[in-house]
Amino acid sequence: MGDISVTLPDGSELSVEEGATVEDVAFAIGPGLGRDTVAGVLDGDLVDKATPVYDGVRIEIVTDGSDEYVDVLRHSAAHVFAQALQRLHPEAKLTIGPWTDEGFYYDVTGVDLDQGDLREIESEMAAVVEEDLDIERFELSREEAMEKYADNPFKRDILETEAAGEDPVSFYRQGEFEDLCKGPHVESTGDVGAFKLLDISAAYWRGDEANESLTRVYGTAFASESELEEFLERRQEAKERDHRKIGREMDLFSIPAHSPGCPHYHPNGMTIRRELEDYIRTQNDRLGYEEVWTPELNKADLWKPTGHYDNFTAEGEMFNWEQDDTEYGLKPMNCANHAYIYGREKRSYRDLPIRFSEFGTVYRNEQSGELSGLLRVRGMTQDDGHAFIRKDQIQGEIVDVLDAIEDILGHFEFDMVYVLETQGDNAVGSDDIWEEATGALRDALESEGLEYEVHEGEAAFYGPKIGINAVDAIGREWTIGTVQLDFNIPERLDLTYIGRDNEEHRPVMVHRALLGTFERFMGVMIEHFNGRFPLWLAPEQVRVLPITDDNVAYAESVAAELGEFRVEVEDRSWTVGRKIQQAHDDRVPYMLVVGDNEEESGTVSVRDRMERERQDVPVEAFRDHLERERDEKRVEANFLADEE
Repeated sequence: MGDISVTLPDGSELSVEEGATVEDVAFAIGPGLGRDTVAGVLDGDLVDKATPVYDGVRIEIVTDGSDEYVDVLRHSAAHVFAQALQRLHPEAKLTIGPWTDEGFYYDVTGVDLDQGDLREIESEMAAVVEEDLDIERFELSREEAMEKYADNPFKRDILETEAAGEDPVSFYRQGEFEDLCKGPHVESTGDVGAFKLLDISAAYWRGDEANESLTRVYGTAFASESELEEFLERRQEAKERDHRKIGREMDLFSIPAHSPGCPHYHPNGMTIRRELEDYIRTQNDRLGYEEVWTPELNKADLWKPTGHYDNFTAEGEMFNWEQDDTEYGLKPMNCANHAYIYGREKRSYRDLPIRFSEFGTVYRNEQSGELSGLLRVRGMTQDDGHAFIRKDQIQGEIVDVLDAIEDILGHFEFDMVYVLETQGDNAVGSDDIWEEATGALRDALESEGLEYEVHEGEAAFYGPKIGINAVDAIGREWTIGTVQLDFNIPERLDLTYIGRDNEEHRPVMVHRALLGTFERFMGVMIEHFNGRFPLWLAPEQVRVLPITDDNVAYAESVAAELGEFRVEVEDRSWTVGRKIQQAHDDRVPYMLVVGDNEEESGTVSVRDRMERERQDVPVEAFRDHLERERDEKRVEANFLADEE
């Protein structure tokens, strides 16, 4: 056998024998690292330490101090769950049990489970962990594996798809429990640490509603009890902030059974959305975008040259149908329509950049089990934009969009994480084009001095992307804004402009969304603010609270003086304490308490959501403050801020 070369995280190269495993590489680096090795990462893929390396691979060694360790731990926790379940319910059939960003799940069938069963299963899991069973990898021939799962069609399906062509096939054993699995896993069940079963839901095999319904059990695991407790506290906080719950309480939106995945905005929700639209329009104007509108219904031929048709229909994500011998579809994106508008006229280099923006409604045929309030929908409206530019304009264009997104998200007090997504397996176009486009995005990020993560292979099929992720008030990360550079669609649609040399040239296309979709952004924003919106967004900005019925007329006159704002008068015959509590529960930014003293002096008593108060405030002074707070788009409602 000859030697091969692997690349270590610091960029150095190490020569090892052909056939060496991840663990062998770790021992070659140092015996201590070899003994501590749990798993490896090969070109971004988390693998078992027994996995052979290959020439040129970029390798990272995973120990219990690595970020990836928790994924390995959770994968093993899923197996501990499955073992405990089958001890209690031998009739249960197992399907798949992967780790997730927040824990793990296992899909099962053949057993009826409800929330009340989880504690018993947890107790048996604790017993499995206490037994400290070695977790051992072994192999079976394909024929043996198929025989082993003669009565489990789900495992046989995996053998015929994900494991197709593999012989022998990888398994893991812990005590009496064995499972078809590629790993990786920790050394023993005793390493699983702190765990908790969380929820039960229904799922479909392969996520396809045409397939058998399964029971999905969710859980999580951490290396320590303290980490688990922190997670459970954050999870409880997330439940309190759930945008679906707040949406009902504040009457913002609904998603009725007659339009699954397609939100209905109620007047309060539409008030917020309209404010966001107006704000983004001002940003588009500043960036030089011209607003267009394109229809949702198009012939499917529109999306075939760009590659969108093949990409979306292959995944079953597109709504399309035959009518009068013609295939139609609901648009899954806006870029082909914008490219059509660009291509209708001859363009000169002097015309570029040409920028189109649209609040364009698109549709994706998401599986019903994956729909989740405003965060995962079928009908969504993007604050979409496409710029057609020359190559020499790339960096300036990308930087301008990045600056705009940073400014916008700053008004919501989100922290930001930048992610560069690179060429994936479904990419169209040449490698040279992808390298050029990816390099241009990297240059823009670095010219701004922005730190960024690289997510290999996660770009859209037509070009690399910068994702701008917002970190919310409880530390969760959400993809919001995006900037994508595209050399491919202009080529495929034969888009041109006339250059200085009077020859035809290809424009470059920049796809960008400042907020992403209004649906997702509103869902994230509702949870980020816990429904306590900044003044400029709040559906009701001020509530006037007359102390007695005799003060209602004065309360209405105060509301009239604040007529440019969204003001309500609480005229129910309640005590003032109850009125204040209700306004607080309704998350109104400001309450104005008015009684005989205020009526006599022509003033108001101002109270905000944080229960700060100021008495004897002239109505005009309060109105001036509201104007400043609204126009500056301040996040916190605080009347005292202008007086400190």
